[in-house]
Amino acid sequence: MQKIIVNDKMQSGYEYKLSAPVGRDFHPDFHPELTPKEMLELGVFGGKYMTDCEAEFPVEWFKKAKLCAEKHDPKLNFFGINASQPLSVWQAKGWIHPDDPRGWFQWYCRYYLGRRHEDDARQIRRWKAFARHLGQVKKNCFPHDFDCRPKQRQALLHWAYDSRKI
Repeated sequence: MQKIIVNDKMQSGYEYKLSAPVGRDFHPDFHPELTPKEMLELGVFGGKYMTDCEAEFPVEWFKKAKLCAEKHDPKLNFFGINASQPLSVWQAKGWIHPDDPRGWFQWYCRYYLGRRHEDDARQIRRWKAFARHLGQVKKNCFPHDFDCRPKQRQALLHWAYDSRKI
């Protein structure tokens, strides 16, 4: 088992082991439509989310990633709109596990790499619950009308649902 040691702006000395093959052996209820690499290339989280994490994740994830080290820039998002809440909101709602201080996407990146963790079931439940937004876009928008509900479409991308296909 490979061991990953994390030293970035939000974690120092945190380590975890990879116990599953990269991108495989997911929980049977978890079927993300986008990989972390695809999400970063499409433009998610205003490009700010992963700017200090390159040492932890595969180099390929960052080659075409839309990132901005200076600030959150909604123009970098696929739909060009801000669909994020500040981390402080996530913390206040108790959605952040101490091992993944950046939230769901950090958990997903590590899960995708092969980490299996005590928080997996909770995060997968949260991912499944977010699918309600797919139904709302399908119900209220014509297919591929990206001007319809762009904030909801962008938020779906943040949760590995490919809202470009709706």
